[in-house]
Amino acid sequence: MYRYDEFDAQVVRERVAQFRGQVARRLAGELSEEEFKPLRLMNGVYLQLHAYMLRVAVPYGTLSSRQLRKLAHIAATYDKNYGHFTTRQNIQFNWPQLRDIPDILGELSEVEMHAIQTSGNCIRNVTADPFAGAAADEIEDPRPICELIRQWSTFHPEFTFLPRKFKIAVTGAPKDRAAIKVHDIGLRMHRNAAGAPGFEVVVGGGQGRTPMIGKTIRRWLARNEILAYLEAIMRVYNLHGRRDNKYKARVKILVHEIGAEQFAAQVEREYENSAGQTRKALPDADEIRRIARHFAPPIGEAEAKADDGEGAKKLRAARAADGGFDLWCRASLAAHKIPGHAIVTVSLKPAGGIPGDATAEQMRSVAGLAERFSHGEVRVSHEQNLVLPWVRAAEVHELWRGLRDSGLAAANAGLAGDIICCPGLDYCTLATARSIPVAQQLGVRLGGTKRQRDIGGLSINISGCINACGHHHVGNIGILGLEKKGREFYQITLGGSADENAAIGDIIGPGFAAEEVGDAVDMVVGTYLKIRRAGETFIDAYRRVGAEPFKEALYAA
Repeated sequence: MYRYDEFDAQVVRERVAQFRGQVARRLAGELSEEEFKPLRLMNGVYLQLHAYMLRVAVPYGTLSSRQLRKLAHIAATYDKNYGHFTTRQNIQFNWPQLRDIPDILGELSEVEMHAIQTSGNCIRNVTADPFAGAAADEIEDPRPICELIRQWSTFHPEFTFLPRKFKIAVTGAPKDRAAIKVHDIGLRMHRNAAGAPGFEVVVGGGQGRTPMIGKTIRRWLARNEILAYLEAIMRVYNLHGRRDNKYKARVKILVHEIGAEQFAAQVEREYENSAGQTRKALPDADEIRRIARHFAPPIGEAEAKADDGEGAKKLRAARAADGGFDLWCRASLAAHKIPGHAIVTVSLKPAGGIPGDATAEQMRSVAGLAERFSHGEVRVSHEQNLVLPWVRAAEVHELWRGLRDSGLAAANAGLAGDIICCPGLDYCTLATARSIPVAQQLGVRLGGTKRQRDIGGLSINISGCINACGHHHVGNIGILGLEKKGREFYQITLGGSADENAAIGDIIGPGFAAEEVGDAVDMVVGTYLKIRRAGETFIDAYRRVGAEPFKEALYAA
């Protein structure tokens, strides 16, 4: 993984010192909260319902075990002994004292971490496929490109005060595990007719009150043109994006209003006019190779070639001997590009738990397991889980025992119990309803191992307001919490998807009271089980039959 150079380290140290002074002025009453707000947002500090919240950046979702241990230390020392992993592959601390936040940022800087680009109208922390570099279906590891984008976008003078926040996601595989089509810019690697790897450029996706699927404006773009092309996109957006209405300020609105074809034409003109000048400022080939070396697989060529299949045989034998372990493997293991290895998803969704939450002890445990079994590397997924990307097949059973001892062996990754959920009204000032209790209720109802296996692949996403931090628009079953006459009601959408066939879910009908949501979801799942064909997932069945059978089941008098 990437290591900071002296310039990165200096930037982060100076930012901590600046913010320490700003916090001191706020605590002394020299700055009002309104004056302090833009300063704290540039440092990842939000004011929630009960306390300040600190959002820490995890660029492209990659953490070292040393960094995860530091996050555990911060949770135990400055918070209430836990952290919350988010759909942006970041981590939030919900209860820090303002006076302590400069110290927290100082401690983060010791392990090459910060809270820059986690808030404000800037280019936010870049996200990526959590299996990057390891997935069997991957064309090429996208993280070197993500790192280039991080370096380019941090403090870029043209894009520090955009019309609105701006999110970029990158994947290097045909299977989209980064939800690129619901980002402001999504980059999907594929090969052109000559076999050269490059990127499809998708612009104008997003969720919130106006959910949209992004539009392709370039079918293929060479890797060495990425930064120049991104700069052209950002200039067009910065010039034309609305600043008079924050609800219409995202680039998706601009693309929708002028049309994808016209937007693409403007970007191409800007690209042609400025590409020569921009390219002069790009990293040279040696610098790009230097960055790419940081992402070389930690498994040597000799180790990979030495695989004789014994590890896979050992894993098969352990699965045959232990049914519980086998069920966990079915949900948690993904195919690896290196023989004799597996990608392991660590679910942060125990039945009845809070999705995405991990205690300090659990973070320390995962850090230790990563050192033993995954070359000290951990990933954060946008589904709010953790991933160990470099596990030898022969050691998967031993890893599982370690996870089980830490309460982290839920066998539900990709299943009904793997619920995505925002903090909702329990924490957030923008929320209109609670989302955590709904997730806990559904986790218990659907969390039985046998039932989840019977249902098969199913995504349930819950948001506590229209801002959609729980990605409810792209859940196979989406749940949106709303306030109605002083009561919490929940609107259900069906048919959403965040993968390469991304779709916005359909609103099925009137909302349900909090106490009715569990029965409503049960009804949806039961209807699916009645109508599905052999081997058909929920989303496949929904696309075949449409909304009507589900509406009839939910609203039959």
